[in-house]
Amino acid sequence: MSTWEATGVGSHPGEDHLEAIRVVFGEVPGLPYLPELPARGVGADMIGRTAGLLVDLPVEVQPSGWRLADRPGRDHQRAVDHLRRDLDGLEEVGHDYSGPLKLQVCGPWTLAGAIELKHGDKMLSDAGAVRDLIASLAQGVADHCADVRRRLPGVTEIVLQLDEPGLPGVLAGTVPTASGFGRLAAVEEWRVEESMRSFDAPIVHCCAPSVPFDVLRRAGVRGVSVDAALLRRRDEDSVGEAVEAGLQLLLGVVPGRDTRLPDHGVVAKPALDLWRRLGFAPDRLAGQVVLTPACGLAGASPAYARAALAACRKAAQVLREDPEAG
Repeated sequence: MSTWEATGVGSHPGEDHLEAIRVVFGEVPGLPYLPELPARGVGADMIGRTAGLLVDLPVEVQPSGWRLADRPGRDHQRAVDHLRRDLDGLEEVGHDYSGPLKLQVCGPWTLAGAIELKHGDKMLSDAGAVRDLIASLAQGVADHCADVRRRLPGVTEIVLQLDEPGLPGVLAGTVPTASGFGRLAAVEEWRVEESMRSFDAPIVHCCAPSVPFDVLRRAGVRGVSVDAALLRRRDEDSVGEAVEAGLQLLLGVVPGRDTRLPDHGVVAKPALDLWRRLGFAPDRLAGQVVLTPACGLAGASPAYARAALAACRKAAQVLREDPEAG
């Protein structure tokens, strides 16, 4: 099991990427990550940033959002430039780092529900386009990971996180068409399971209700990242089966926006309570549960972002020191 203890979901406030990277390495040294700063604009947002990784599928921004393009243009280049600056900063701050590193990209189903075809609906409406997208993203992510390994030779493993807030809607058939007047057909579970196997043992983050734990478990993902406040008692059988199968559970226990943070014992309580209800041995808790903010921190203040990560790290020590407390 991991010794990650705590980490962040991905996004940070502001436009100072070097400072954000320093905060990450300082506050969650067990599993630091490359932060994303969407406040910088086009190409720094979740969709545009990941679209910039796609191989042979250039995109551009239209009034309706991101759309496939005939050739790489200004919007694509902005995304590439943002990521290159971030990787330069990562190399500067983490040049002597040794340990695991987490990289986040938008998952293929949320991406397919957000990018439009050149002349038509969203990519999600076309099974062939989705297959092309998955293959392109898998190759782009593999290239991205290889670049990070070259830049940071001390990284012992790359932990890939696929951000899939749109996945429950994809499976339920509630994703709106490009016009907004209809809904795209639900995607079969086996297609989602198959798609996840195109990536190297990913963690799937979903901060929406109705996280499809059973689908992700069958897909063989490494872990699932969720907002603890959105888990319902009816989810717990599926959570338990995922834990029993050895999946990591990244549990969001502090809000993503500014608030008064409680004592770290209180922050740890959702994880302790869930584990007790699931009935697993206390000594497994710290090795299988990783504490995070509930979602990204882009809407927080820089001071709160730092404090939220520190709160997760301190609460994780409660799990490690006394898993039967609380």
